[in-house]
Amino acid sequence: MSRAFGYRAFGGPEVQFHFDRPDPQPGVGEVLIRVRTAGVARLDPLLRSGHVRALNGHLPFPQVMGMEAAGDVLATGADVTDLVVGDAVFGFALSGAGTYAETTVLPAANAARKPETLPYEWAATIPVSGTTALDALDWLDLPEGATLLVNGVGGSTGQITAQLARARGLTVIGTGSDSKRAGAEALGVTFVSYTAGDVPGQVRQLAPSGVDGLIDLVGGDALRSVAALATDPRQLLSAADDTVRELGGEFLPRRLDRASLETVAALMVDGTVDPHITRVFAFEQSAEAVAAVETGHTAGKLVLTVSASPQPAR
Repeated sequence: MSRAFGYRAFGGPEVQFHFDRPDPQPGVGEVLIRVRTAGVARLDPLLRSGHVRALNGHLPFPQVMGMEAAGDVLATGADVTDLVVGDAVFGFALSGAGTYAETTVLPAANAARKPETLPYEWAATIPVSGTTALDALDWLDLPEGATLLVNGVGGSTGQITAQLARARGLTVIGTGSDSKRAGAEALGVTFVSYTAGDVPGQVRQLAPSGVDGLIDLVGGDALRSVAALATDPRQLLSAADDTVRELGGEFLPRRLDRASLETVAALMVDGTVDPHITRVFAFEQSAEAVAAVETGHTAGKLVLTVSASPQPAR
């Protein structure tokens, strides 16, 4: 048996609770891991609320929260030959097993070995925030010197997107609330404040002809207000709202593969990317961590420490 945090039904924070469950068993192509750290993502409370039932509406309750984790392999399923017991790994939990848990299973194809010098806390930020940023920039494939608008630059994915974009020689304009200004400007972002109003007008002052690419991480009215700033609608991309297609853009296709995980990990190791973890919560504080990310106002990344004293990385 192991401890987990999840929800007994779709709803608000009142349906969340800690509970015991049997250790999940790794199936074909899966690994069982002892979770050391779990990333806290905006998607987690959305799944709990029932707003994304295409992803979890078919799963039984209670459902365990979380999609990204770093930890140590405890057992391997059939056909797994490239990861072994004791490996330090990180990746996506895509089978409904969840990551706010002492143990979970990861598909081996969606997991990677953790570099020895990469902290578990950093590794747990890569599956959602890190690879979303990588996928978005690779999909747009803007040339050096192009101008990119990141709508919602202050969150974890926005900050990593800005760092990767700057490393590729792009000029980055980013939108966000005033509380995100200092963090964004420290990354070389030209900041546009929601608080000041007329966001499109502010961007037009910086880029009169519009922007070469636009990555939306907010959705809703914030997306609709800036969509026309993309000089080519085909360079309008959203990771937050699939109604972007109605605006001529595209909802971000995701790869979720080992190669993407390894690419972002290497960029963290060489200093190109810092996930800007702003708070680390104890496992007992899972509800507090979810509440913090659910506001939508958190700067940087939040993580949970699930199990302390990790084994040395192999």
